[in-house]
Amino acid sequence: MEPISLTRNEQKVLHGLICYPGLKDNALAKQIDVKLSTLTSIKRRLQDQEITRHLIVPMLNRLGSELLAVIYTQFNPVIPLQERAKKTKETIEVFEEIFFSIGEQEKGFSVSLSKNYTNIGRINEIRTETFGTLGLLEMEYPHEVIFPFESSDIVRFFDFRRAIGTLYHFDEINHESRDESSFTLKKAKKLSEKEKKVFVEIIKQPNATTQEIGEKVSLSRHTVSRMKKHFFDLQLMKHMVIPDLKQLGFRILAFYHLQFSPGKAPTKEDISYLDSASTFFLARRKYEVVLIAAYPSYQDYKDDKMNKIRYLKENNFISYNPLVRKYMFEQLIILKNFDFSPISNKIIESNSK
Repeated sequence: MEPISLTRNEQKVLHGLICYPGLKDNALAKQIDVKLSTLTSIKRRLQDQEITRHLIVPMLNRLGSELLAVIYTQFNPVIPLQERAKKTKETIEVFEEIFFSIGEQEKGFSVSLSKNYTNIGRINEIRTETFGTLGLLEMEYPHEVIFPFESSDIVRFFDFRRAIGTLYHFDEINHESRDESSFTLKKAKKLSEKEKKVFVEIIKQPNATTQEIGEKVSLSRHTVSRMKKHFFDLQLMKHMVIPDLKQLGFRILAFYHLQFSPGKAPTKEDISYLDSASTFFLARRKYEVVLIAAYPSYQDYKDDKMNKIRYLKENNFISYNPLVRKYMFEQLIILKNFDFSPISNKIIESNSK
């Protein structure tokens, strides 16, 4: 599959949408210096071709969620990917906690949000039993990496600004404010029954108008609009634009799990060195990091990986080769594609009990 060729204006609009996902069209047009008519037509084309996808992401740490979990597995390659995908969709991906999951022939990983560890532990037990019964596991169990919000830092949460900016040679935009995107643990806010319905419907249908959501939940457009503004004011949700990396020409996705030597925890400066422009997800605890990155070429992947490993070894953070699993965009399949509404509903309901 050949990557889509974008004009410079299309590249500017794509980059602008990812950098400023919450801006209205007229404000974004001024911000990136393109005509409003040009922006609206390009924006529509990018959406129609599924190059971009607009999400409204729930900040569930402010509604009762205590942790983020990453689970990765090495599979028996004898079992065909499509057969494995069918089974996991029926037995594993149905769990509300999992919002993103991908797989390739002999490996896969998922990212989840959860009320507590009990739910994640239960899913992993079912996962292990299911995979074992189907003969999918070889020499290892599924690995779970837990990031409690109280003791972790979600440095990047599917943040594609730098990857796209580097691809199209845009100057980096400084968006380091963490007020909106921080997943630090917050005291859980309680929502009324009407607010719950509106909140989940907004997450489920991020592109719906307030009129459409109002009709769905039997409330007026003005009530929905007021609640939506309230949710954003309280930072209970945020806008996000996800690009289709495969269509844009990215070839490799890399999953890194780094565990550091006891007594030699990296500083924020050390983590920032590992946090290269290709990185779009990075979660860390004191002695552990999960990092996901995307690369346009094998050489980009190889250079970045070797720079990371060299830095870790030269500074005595590790004494071994860290786990790095390479996924080819041409071969991987997405089993669950940023579906936040089930876990939003579950967390909100559990918080009200």
